[in-house]
Amino acid sequence: MADPGLRERKKQATRQLISNVATGLFALRGFEDVTVAEIAEAAGVSKMTVFNYFPRKEDLFLDRHADRLRELTEVVRDRPAGTSPVAALRRHQHELLAAGHPLSGAITGGSGFWWVLNSSPALKARWYEQEREIADAFAEVFTEETGDALRSRLVAGLLTTAITTVFAHAMGRIVAGDAPETVRREQVAVIDQAFDLAEHGVGAFPAALE
Repeated sequence: MADPGLRERKKQATRQLISNVATGLFALRGFEDVTVAEIAEAAGVSKMTVFNYFPRKEDLFLDRHADRLRELTEVVRDRPAGTSPVAALRRHQHELLAAGHPLSGAITGGSGFWWVLNSSPALKARWYEQEREIADAFAEVFTEETGDALRSRLVAGLLTTAITTVFAHAMGRIVAGDAPETVRREQVAVIDQAFDLAEHGVGAFPAALE
């Protein structure tokens, strides 16, 4: 009997291989000038296999979104009793930064990612679509908790903007040539500034309605 854990590890390894190959080609030639067929050939898999793992070409490059969406949703849904979404997401952003996680934006090597992203209209459109998916997920959680769909969507949008702006600010500084260690150090205050602004407007929502 096949080991399901081994099967899953092989699938994850294949997915990572395809993504790594694609990212390397995109960084070398740009997103628009690389075909899925070329990626499949370079990775030693079929074109169908690529699409089995990545239904859209854009997701070959923006491959962390599914994990990011799940993690952010869990941060707000599973936050401790008495903890506001603002506080939970603030803490999560600080944890990403402290761990040197790519999604903190304050990492060495981010310039290549940012160049590929901003040089492709298709990637930028998918990037903004992913932001909307995060906001939708937050809004769903808040609506479940409060029944207030309008306020939930407004708060979800504000918190999503805080997260994406924090990332873009760090990445923009790295691209501009600022030293990564300086960006990481100063990014602590940026996170707090972003979530201070959100907290002053959002408050303890949804706890404030209880």
